[in-house]
Amino acid sequence: MAESRFVLPISADMRIRHYHRTYRGRVEAFSLQLEIEVGGQWRPVIRYDTAHGTAHIDRFTMAGKKRKEWLRLDFREALTRAERDLKTNWLWCTSPSTNWALCVLG
Repeated sequence: MAESRFVLPISADMRIRHYHRTYRGRVEAFSLQLEIEVGGQWRPVIRYDTAHGTAHIDRFTMAGKKRKEWLRLDFREALTRAERDLKTNWLWCTSPSTNWALCVLG
């Protein structure tokens, strides 16, 4: 079993927290979370993960509420989508004019 865990800085107040676990080349679990620093604390904006045994997205509001969207993808496809979407769309997703909960990526 191999695990990878790292934080990818995007800017001074934004980052992507990345974790994934594989076994024999198969993705068994992952979590990728776009975070923004607000008032000295890191807060989630959007998270792709497999915490409930199924790939899904959690979208967070400024107030900390979240909305869940279940993905109909296997874990490898969902991880690839998460990496692409967060790295490509992070700026739009966190702009002041965007409601975090409405952030719909790729």
